[in-house]
Amino acid sequence: MNINVGDVVQMKKSHPCGCNTFTVRRVGMDFKICCNGCGHEVMLPRKAAEKNIKKIITSNGENK
Repeated sequence: MNINVGDVVQMKKSHPCGCNTFTVRRVGMDFKICCNGCGHEVMLPRKAAEKNIKKIITSNGENK
């Protein structure tokens, strides 16, 4: 899965605030994603993050 910093992704499950879109802040062994609804930042292992991503909404400002 080709995910870069700054991409907006839609997750399979929503955050407790109700929003299911997140902005990718860090990519590596762990992913750091920020909720677009409330701004809460979450660290996830790469395997869990790739499994839970439904689709990439925007990639570097371009719609996919």
